Amino acid sequence: MKMSARNQMKGKIESVDNGVVTSSIKVKITAPSIVTAVITKESVNELNLKPGDEVTVIIKSTDVMLGKE
Repeated sequence: MKMSARNQMKGKIESVDNGVVTSSIKVKITAPSIVTAVITKESVNELNLKPGDEVTVIIKSTDVMLGKE
């Protein structure tokens, strides 16, 4: 499946909790996973980011979607 969204991580559904209108799907992410972040050069310099640094990946999004092939 091809999508433009870059915050894609493959995983396996652990549980499905169906509500009246919405459902909560828990997905276990498989490793290894790589997340690509596109940030400003100014932020890279301010945080002094370099290969080997340990960081926290924070995904800011209004929607989380699932895709299945």
